[in-house]
Amino acid sequence: MMMMQLEVVKDIPFDTVYLHSLVRDEKGVKMSKTLGNVIDPLDLIDEFGADALRFTMTSMAALGGTLKLSTERVKGYRNFGTKLWNASRFAEMNHCFEAYTPGEVPAATATVNKWIIGETARIRETVDKALGAYRFNEAALGLYAHVWGVVCDWYVEFAKPLLQDEATADETRACMAWAIDQCLIMLHPIMPYITEQLWGDLATRQKMLVHGDWPTYGSELADPAADAEMRWIIGLIEAIRSARAELRVPAGAKVPLIELALDAEGQARLERN
Repeated sequence: MMMMQLEVVKDIPFDTVYLHSLVRDEKGVKMSKTLGNVIDPLDLIDEFGADALRFTMTSMAALGGTLKLSTERVKGYRNFGTKLWNASRFAEMNHCFEAYTPGEVPAATATVNKWIIGETARIRETVDKALGAYRFNEAALGLYAHVWGVVCDWYVEFAKPLLQDEATADETRACMAWAIDQCLIMLHPIMPYITEQLWGDLATRQKMLVHGDWPTYGSELADPAADAEMRWIIGLIEAIRSARAELRVPAGAKVPLIELALDAEGQARLERN
């Protein structure tokens, strides 16, 4: 390719080449027609979608690693796309994008909203650093943890009571719309189809996502006090869930929480949340 370009138009077409590892089957064996372990990517796309396959390959593209491809792994990342879709539809049903000016970081007063803005800023820096170093797997896995673990599992649930409170409803709608928009922007290079579809469906845009601007904000958006409080709350919830699981408490049972020792700051956090 380099020689042809130089011969035809006297120009160097690219100066950086990324070589990924050999794609093998789930057991690490080289794919071979003789062994019958070849996986046709077109079959995977037909069954799970191109985005799921793209994300699978990106998440395994570690420097010096082996790409062990399996249908179960692709299926898992299809479920990740479904999770993003459901969170976006939840925001749409709660009219979040009607209270949001695309591109603007919303003003936040509620602790939960300050926290999600800071979390989004941190993952943006993480993704930029990973992409700049050609560590595509770190970018993909960081986004997976943020979108599924932070936005969908925690923020959407924390935001539900705020959406029912007139004092915080509009602010929360704007913050949720912004947080989801940032997920779509950062995921777009890896999952272009679902993100472009949601980008156009959720709000009226001036341009397609593929032509959108990459965010430049950073950790200056983080609020240390909000971060500390939400980490404390999440830690408490996880400890309670762990205790319930260990003692086999039925999922629907309501059990009193006994406070043994809590300082003034912890007491205030518990009351606020």
